[in-house]
Formats: sequence, C-alpha cells, structure tokens
Amino acid sequence: MPGFAPLSVPASLRSRPFVGLMYVAPFFLWGTAMVAMKGAIPQTTPLFLAGLRLLPAGLLVLLVAFGLGRSQPKTLKAWLWIGLFALIDGALFQGFLAAGLARTGAGLGSVMIDSQPLAVAVLARLLFGEWVGPLGWLGLMIGILGISLLGLPDAWVLGLVHGQLPDLPSSAAGLWAALMQRGEWLMLLAALSMAVGTVLIRYVSRHADPLVATGWHMVLGGFPLFALSAAQETDQWSRLPLSGWLAIAYATFFGSALAYGLFFYLASKGNLTSLSALTCLTPVFALLFGYLLLGEVLSSVQWVGVAITLVSIYLINQRQVLITWLANRGVAWAKVGDSRSAQL
Repeated sequence: MPGFAPLSVPASLRSRPFVGLMYVAPFFLWGTAMVAMKGAIPQTTPLFLAGLRLLPAGLLVLLVAFGLGRSQPKTLKAWLWIGLFALIDGALFQGFLAAGLARTGAGLGSVMIDSQPLAVAVLARLLFGEWVGPLGWLGLMIGILGISLLGLPDAWVLGLVHGQLPDLPSSAAGLWAALMQRGEWLMLLAALSMAVGTVLIRYVSRHADPLVATGWHMVLGGFPLFALSAAQETDQWSRLPLSGWLAIAYATFFGSALAYGLFFYLASKGNLTSLSALTCLTPVFALLFGYLLLGEVLSSVQWVGVAITLVSIYLINQRQVLITWLANRGVAWAKVGDSRSAQL
C-alpha cells in the first residue's frame, strides 16, 4: 500500500534475503504443519495426534534449553503456573485444534486459529489495561463478522442476506450441539485457549525461564491428551502408513519445535512490529498448500469470511503502527490515540 513505509519490510531484510526468509519461516512452518496434520488425521485419531504434536517437541525444546544453560523451575508457584499453562495452552489448545481439524479444512482451520489476536487484545485490555484504540476496536468488530461468516452454515448466512431467518434448533443445547459439529467452532475454542495461554505466559515468565516453561508446558500438556486417547480412542497408530508418520514428524519437529524456536529468537531481536505484520501469512500458506496438496476448496461465503478475518487480524496487530502513520499525517483523532498508546 503506497505511503505505508512503517509497515514495509526493513531495508536490512531486503538486503539479506536469508534473514527475510527466516522471518517468513515460522509462519510457513505453522501453516504447512496444519496441512500435514490434516493429511494424517484420516489414518489416526485426534487426541493421539495432538499428544504427538506436543510431547516430543517439548522434549526437544527442553534439550535445547539444557544446552543453553537455562535454569529449571525451582519453586512450587513456578510449577503451578507451568501446570496451568500446560493445561490451557497445551492440552486444550492442541486437543481442540486436532478435533476441529478432523471436521474442517486445514486452511479454514488456520484462519480460525489465527483469530486469537482478537481475544488477546480484549484480555490484555481487561487484565493489564493495554491500549486497544479505535482501529483495534474496529478490527475486533470486523473480526466477529468474519468469524461468523466462517463458523455459521452458508445456508444460514445466505438466508439472513435475503431476509430469511435460519431454521435454528429449538433449544440452546441443540444449537450448541449443531455448532460443535462444525470444526470451525472447535478451532475457535482452540484460538481462545491459545489467547489465554498468550496472556498466561506473562505470569509464567515471572517465576520460570520462558524457554524452559515452554518446553515443560508441551511435555506436561501431552500427558492428559495421551491419557484421554488411551481411554476413548482406538487404532491410534495401527492404520498409519509411513507417509502419515512423516507428516506427524513434520508437524511436531518443524511445525512446533523449530517454528516456535525461530519465532522466539526473532522476537528477542526486537523486530516485533515486522514479525507481527507477518502473522496473516500462516493461514495464507495453509490455504495455499491445503488447496495444492489436499484439494481443499472454500465456498464464496467462506472466502469473504477469510478476507474479512485477515483484515481484522492485521488491524489488531498493526494498530499502533497505523495510528502513528495517521497521526504523522495530521489526523486529529489519531494524534490522541498515538499519545495514549505512547503513555502505555
């Protein structure tokens, strides 16, 4: 977009293509990991797959942390925070994600997962008083519309457009059951779990090393998933071909351990604005490779929902940059917002 210099890729990245690829890599790995998981799900079970996505990757992260000399948690309070982090951002997030992926496409599911910045913005406002601003609230409202277009049946949406009320179940329980049959809503629960986990890491990092806590939360989060899988699922691995194991290995080691490692490394270098601007690439890669490798096709209503949701995510992630750009060009309300964000 002409004139949006603050949002462009820094000159240092343009002059060093390898560094630019490093910035894109986490989002490429996350997006393609969704496709790999979706391809393996027909030959395995969701909870077992979710456990495999977490536990081995956590062990690898802990091994790296040990090699770097990071200290282990030493207090009961640290372990309690890590345990809560493991339950919400580990078990619930990956469990809902795998269950939702069994009922929806990789690309569409990735869009729902990446809507979590909307929930993070609200939680950060409520818990930490962080600035949201007019563009942030606009992004939230647009995001609700986009998620609704993705999560509701096309017939309901098209009926409302033509002034016809959808034929809804007679009870709230029936409506909830109908929505839960759609993988998009399970993905939304996964996104909410991830959003709570994003907020929790602030508390966890006060009592434990963030890298070590990340590894332990993956390991501990994997145990309840394997326990539930053993109790409720059958034929978890007997039908998995070699290609399925390779897909799971890719999602585990590349889509979890390597992707998170790269993301946290780049974030530690202080380029958070450039990094957050690339968040929308994850569902783009998932949509592209879901189409190329799995033949996934979205309806026209879903494409509109995808576009609206991606715009909302961009507004949320880049609201401070956009406000500053508008303030520098004399927009009065943006100057007030820029001053407010600077104070926080």
